[in-house]
Amino acid sequence: MGLRCVVTGQNASGKSVFVRDGGVEAVTVGLLPGYEFYRIWGGDSAPSLPSDGAPPSQARYFPPRDGFRFAVFVVPPGMTRVAEQFEMGAVEEMQAKLPGLLDVVEMDHPGMHTTDSVDFDVIVFGEVFLELDDGAEVLLKAGDCVIQNGTRHAWHNRSEEKCVIAVTLLGAQRQRGS
Repeated sequence: MGLRCVVTGQNASGKSVFVRDGGVEAVTVGLLPGYEFYRIWGGDSAPSLPSDGAPPSQARYFPPRDGFRFAVFVVPPGMTRVAEQFEMGAVEEMQAKLPGLLDVVEMDHPGMHTTDSVDFDVIVFGEVFLELDDGAEVLLKAGDCVIQNGTRHAWHNRSEEKCVIAVTLLGAQRQRGS
């Protein structure tokens, strides 16, 4: 799958300009065969304007508090659980290419994860089951939207087609205890 990203900004005189128009390469890792991750845009703090269109820094896959991400990911067909056996080389590759992603995955329930973010998800193509606590699931199809409010969840593609999901993640502050 190829993605194109057009980025706008403003030049020194304040005129709106196209800064970038090009492809976004998929990130793939051996630990998640068939998955594709497209890290399109993001920052580790709230954006400020005007912007020259330069990409903000984003050290980790998920945003910190007040950070944001815009991405697309592909869940391959027939995928119900991520690999349950972790090879050291595959773990190192994932940490290098998608830093922080493995940190949120539950080792006793691979694929299940919780992040400190509010996620806006849109199913672009295909279908996928969204699993929450206690096995509660909902089937999502192209055009369906999900607002994830920092909930524990996993994605399961039980179909014979890939599922493409566009996501915007906003870093949030999780309140502990009470």
